[in-house]
Amino acid sequence: MTAEPPLSPASAAAPGPRRIASGALLTAAVLSLSSCGPRNTDETLRGGVPARTNLPLATGLPPDAVRTVSRRDYGWRLIYLPALSPADAEGRAASALCRLERRGVGRIEQIPQVAPQDDPGARMIDIHCA
Repeated sequence: MTAEPPLSPASAAAPGPRRIASGALLTAAVLSLSSCGPRNTDETLRGGVPARTNLPLATGLPPDAVRTVSRRDYGWRLIYLPALSPADAEGRAASALCRLERRGVGRIEQIPQVAPQDDPGARMIDIHCA
């Protein structure tokens, strides 16, 4: 059994390469894990609607009927399938979407689709909130 040489006071105070590497690894692990939390969901769409809102669900229409919901300067644009929707689908969706902004429905306009063959039977409407 060989005895280790005694440490000088200078070498005892100086950290070794292993100690520096383990400290750096620990710091990297802490920083990596702290960035894994939930993302900021405080973002809002125009009109004060939280960005995390499920807009197709918010329309009140059957999920299979809703193709697209988007926020526009004037209100909302909705593309849906009338065949899979209740009779009062446009009014119901308009009321629900404008209510997200705490506003009433101004008017509903049917917009001709640019390429109706892309989604046969779909209807596009613009919803203007008051």
